[in-house]
Amino acid sequence: MARRYGGDFSPGGAGGPRDSSRRPPLSGVPVRRWTARLTLVSVAAFPMLIAGILELGSGNPLRALGELAAFAGMASGVWLTREGLKAEDAFTARTVAHPPRAPRKIAGAVAMGIGVTLGAAVGWDLGLIQGALYGALATAAHLTAFGLDPLRAKGLAEHSDFDRDRVAGAVDKAETLLADLIAQAGRVRDRTVTARVDSFAAAARDMFRRIEADPRDLAGARRYLGVYLSGARDATAQFADLWARTPDTTAREDYLALLDDLELQFEAKSATLIENDRSALDIEIDVLRDRLKQEGVRPRKME
Repeated sequence: MARRYGGDFSPGGAGGPRDSSRRPPLSGVPVRRWTARLTLVSVAAFPMLIAGILELGSGNPLRALGELAAFAGMASGVWLTREGLKAEDAFTARTVAHPPRAPRKIAGAVAMGIGVTLGAAVGWDLGLIQGALYGALATAAHLTAFGLDPLRAKGLAEHSDFDRDRVAGAVDKAETLLADLIAQAGRVRDRTVTARVDSFAAAARDMFRRIEADPRDLAGARRYLGVYLSGARDATAQFADLWARTPDTTAREDYLALLDDLELQFEAKSATLIENDRSALDIEIDVLRDRLKQEGVRPRKME
């Protein structure tokens, strides 16, 4: 059950301690990977930038242009790979998902290969053929280090493409609203608000996973994925605007109470979806038993 933050040492709170049985605030949030490898590749690109700047001062604009283009290619490769890893994390966290629209990691590897080709051909004076060989090796190494993008949809294999697309589209929109809400809350720069928003986001994502597991739940939860999340996002943006102008502790407490109410609503709805699934299973079992009785089959008695 959700409670207000409280205790003598809680910022802006009063009352009893936080329930320790609550889910961790980062539950369901994708974790960034490969930070060290991306940093290493980024550092490796900077010598091209420095060399290009120095060549500008030495009066060799064509060589400088080639070295700066090499740095741009390598930097673009790093950025595309980072975005591809984020998209892959989001894809992995989902039960039902379409592959990312653009294969960013593959594009990042190609951009890295182009950058290395230019750097080797122009910066190291190896010529285009040897530079292309180094570029091909860099592309292969990049793909080996970071892998390929997800290329196929996943989840709901036993359901139709229509159901898969309908659920994936609804959850995509809900995830966008939730990401906007988290971004707006980040403007407040308050750890209590951030933790409470993360907890609510975890409750919302629990519902998303439930709907992905059974698309029949989408009709009953559509209002939560749309109206409630949209309203929460708008309320968060208004609170962030107000807090930026004049920090108001009363507004802050009201906003935290709103998050508590929303989290309770999402948890209660998720529990209802589970109960509905159990009820449907019980009905199916009863129907099958009736059919067996009509066929003259009697259940075995437990010894």
